[in-house]
Amino acid sequence: MTGTGRSFIFAGGGSGGHLYPGLAVAERVHEIDPGAQTRFVCSDRPIDVRLLTGEGVDFTPIPARPFSIRPMAALRLARNWGRCIRQVRGIIREARRTSDEVTLVAMGGFAAAPAARAARAERAPVHLVNLDAVPGKANRWLARIADVAWTATDGAEVPSDWRRIRPIVRRGALPSEPEGTCRERFGLDPSVPVLLITGGSQGASTINRTVMAWLKLDGDVLDGWQVLHQAGDSDQDALRDSYERAGVRAAVVPYCDDMASAWGAAAAAIGRAGAGTVAEAWGSRTPMLFFPYPWHRDEHQRANAAPLVSCGGALIERDTTDPAQTAEDTIDAFRRLLDANVRVEMVRSLEGLGPVDGADVLARSLLNCP
Repeated sequence: MTGTGRSFIFAGGGSGGHLYPGLAVAERVHEIDPGAQTRFVCSDRPIDVRLLTGEGVDFTPIPARPFSIRPMAALRLARNWGRCIRQVRGIIREARRTSDEVTLVAMGGFAAAPAARAARAERAPVHLVNLDAVPGKANRWLARIADVAWTATDGAEVPSDWRRIRPIVRRGALPSEPEGTCRERFGLDPSVPVLLITGGSQGASTINRTVMAWLKLDGDVLDGWQVLHQAGDSDQDALRDSYERAGVRAAVVPYCDDMASAWGAAAAAIGRAGAGTVAEAWGSRTPMLFFPYPWHRDEHQRANAAPLVSCGGALIERDTTDPAQTAEDTIDAFRRLLDANVRVEMVRSLEGLGPVDGADVLARSLLNCP
């Protein structure tokens, strides 16, 4: 049976940072062409399954493993490589039963690599979407077999022939309601400014503990503020105790699936500098204090944050991995973020960056729309 529509398979995973941008592009594809079919191929990590199940999309986990030079990790990669390719080839063939063109959109990361190889074997077009300012091993390899390479960042290490687009943000992460309404969704006072603290889809323990250390250094530092803290699966009880002792109203949650309201509630934010967090801060015009992930050798999160920091819309500090030391080193930056006059200037700087329209541009190109 031959189909008459278009089908797009989005491949990526291992974290929300690789999945949410794919969801954003798929969302725009459906808006432009309601008849288009979309499906996701992700890793078999629990975070991927939980996230995509919550989004209500069709997806297939594959046992992909990261590229590594360590012997056991390389063995696991090799052992599962062929199985992953066979799975994705089957998905492409199935899609062809109802679609006359199938395109593989590789959203980066280790789950995208065998999917792209499968697409090549099936002679399906491959589009790579790079999200980080420093492309990782998988993306550099993917670029060699992709028909088109897109990048949602303009980092110095991104090849010049990759097509540039602005950040990719799903509509579900962009504020659409008044800040007071957003604050009430988390049980917070609609009239009091909110500090959003987020460690990404899995939380960030060193950020959690740095916040607690700040409160020990200065128990009044959050006077006049309330907090929405996405903490991950650890530190929740300790954080609640710290906020209570400091007299700070706080909503501490392990995971937030309503980021539009979270960003809409926020007058300022603290978090890592993954591509998704940077894009959402840009799109919501939220002043941020970034603490890039401290264990990346290439420090690509620091490069991710550079456009916001350079324009004056964000601050950036180093996570030493010792929360007490980090808190002592950065409490002045924290106080600066909370200063109303500073934030006014930061918002003005963010407004000058332009729209986060990467998902629209990419979706129109995939669909060959002007």
